[in-house]
Amino acid sequence: MTMRSRCAGATGLALAILALAVGAAPAVAETAAMSATDADLVSVTLDGDAMSLRIRDAGQVARDAPGYDPAEVVLGPNGGLSGRVPATSALAFLGPAGQPVWSLSAGDTGFPALDTTGVPVGSVTEDTVTLSLRSVEGPGTFTAYRLAGVERATALFGSGTNLPRSLRLPAATRTDGVVWAFDTAGDYRLTLTASADLRSGKAVSAEATYRVRVPAIVPAGQVLPPAALPPAALPMQSQPDSRSAAAEPRPIAAPKPLAAPMAKAAPATGMTTATGAQQVIADGHVDMGPQLSGDEWTIRIKDDRSSPAVWRETADVVLWIKDNAKITVPAGADFLGDQGDPVWLLPQSQQPGIVWPGWNTQHESVVSGVKGNVTWTLKGVDGPGRFALFLTGSFGKADVLFDSAASFPQQLTVPLNTHAHGNWAFSKPGLYRLAVQMSGTTTAGKAVTDTKTLTIAVGDSTDPTDGLGSGSGSDGDGKDQGSGGPLPRTGAGWVLLAATVGVVLVVAGALLVLLARRRAGPTRESS
Repeated sequence: MTMRSRCAGATGLALAILALAVGAAPAVAETAAMSATDADLVSVTLDGDAMSLRIRDAGQVARDAPGYDPAEVVLGPNGGLSGRVPATSALAFLGPAGQPVWSLSAGDTGFPALDTTGVPVGSVTEDTVTLSLRSVEGPGTFTAYRLAGVERATALFGSGTNLPRSLRLPAATRTDGVVWAFDTAGDYRLTLTASADLRSGKAVSAEATYRVRVPAIVPAGQVLPPAALPPAALPMQSQPDSRSAAAEPRPIAAPKPLAAPMAKAAPATGMTTATGAQQVIADGHVDMGPQLSGDEWTIRIKDDRSSPAVWRETADVVLWIKDNAKITVPAGADFLGDQGDPVWLLPQSQQPGIVWPGWNTQHESVVSGVKGNVTWTLKGVDGPGRFALFLTGSFGKADVLFDSAASFPQQLTVPLNTHAHGNWAFSKPGLYRLAVQMSGTTTAGKAVTDTKTLTIAVGDSTDPTDGLGSGSGSDGDGKDQGSGGPLPRTGAGWVLLAATVGVVLVVAGALLVLLARRRAGPTRESS
C-alpha cells in the first residue's frame, strides 16, 4: 500500500481550527493564485506592541519566513475538493445531507493551519489570541470547522445560522487540519481580526481581508454540462483508487506550491541529536524521519517539544497513548473494528494532552543528499491488538495507509521535504512494536536503508517504561542490532508464519511417535 500526500476525504478525524476566505471582486493583475496545501492561512505575529495578520505559503512555512498580505493573493479555484454533506450528525452544520459543498483544501495531509507561533508565551493575557470573523461577502454560506475524531467535527465559525463568529487560539501554537467549506460557487471576501491584550493591559489587534474563488461544485459522480462551469473554474482531477497491492508503493503527491515553487527546507540550525536520554512522550509533537551522514542513513525521532528540536534515537523513545485518546468505533469504520468497540486513536491534527506523531523527510542532509523519493516500509507489528494508520479529509472517506490485519511488507512513497501526519489507531491496550524501514538513494547513486523499531505504549494500564530499549538500531542492510532482539513480524504475515511453523511441529511430532513405535516393536519380540 502507499500513501499520497493527499488525505482522502473523511467521516471524521483530524483536528483543525478556523477559517477565512476571500473573493467578491474579480482577480486583479497584481494578485497571485494560492493553494491552501500546507499553508498558514492565518499567521499572527506580535512585534513589541504591534500585531500583524499574514498568510504564509508552504515554502514560507518550511523556512519560517514572513508571509504575504492576504490582499495580495486569491485562494482557489484550483486545488480544492468537491463533495456532498455526509449523512451524519457530525457535519450537520454544513447543511442537509447530500448538499454539494466545496472545501478549500483538497483533502490532503497538507491541511492548512492557524499559526500563532509569532506570539510568544507570556506576552499576552491568558496566552490567548482571539480570531474573529468580522464580515463575509459572497453568494453562499461559508463554514470553518475541524474534524476532531471519527465522526466528530466542530464548527469553528462561519456565516451560517447559529454558527459562532470568533475563536480563541492558544499563543505560540500552530494548529493544522483546518477545513473551509463553501456551498455556492463564486467569489468570497472574508474579513478577519486577530486581537489580544498585552500583559501591560494594552489592547492590540490586526485585520485582514481574504479572498477565495470557489469553482463550480461538482461532487464525484456528478458531471455538469460545460455551460454550467464558470469561466474561472477548472475541472477537478479525478481521484485514483486508494487501494493497491500491499507491496506496491503508492506515491504521495508532492506538496503543491502556492505563490511560488516550494523552497528547499532551511538547514536544521540549532537542532541537536541526543543519545542515551530515554524519554516517554505522552504529549506534544514528534516526527519520525531519516538523517544522512556521508553514507550512513539513520531513522530517528525529532522531538519538537523543546526549541530547538532534539533528534532522539528510536531506542530511547516510547510514545504513550493514554486513555484520554480512547474512543468507540463509529459505524462505517470497519477497518478500526466493530461498531462500539474501543479504539485508542491519535488524530492526524494536534490535540492538547495527546502525543502527535508524524513523519518527515525534511532534514537538510536528506533534502540535499538524496535524489528521488523515500520509501517507508512497515515490515511488521508486534502487539496485543490491531494497528492502523490512515488519513482523513473533509467529506467522509478514509485512506488506510498501514493495517496490521493485512500482509507485510506494506509501503508508502514519501517525496523529499515532506512533513505529514495521519491517524494512528490501536484496538487494545498494551505494548506495540512497529518494525519500520526507510530507504532512499543518495545523489551519488548509493542505495541506503535503515530499519528501526518504533515502540508505542497504549492505555493507562500499560507501563511505558517496559518498552524502553526496544527501538534497536540497524545496519545499512536493515539487519536489526542492539538490545531489541529480532524485528517484530506480526499481523497476517506473522499468522501465516506461525501456522507454517505449527504444521512443521505437528508433522515432526508424528514422525517421532512413529519412529518410537517401530523401535519398540523388536524390543517386545526379544522379550
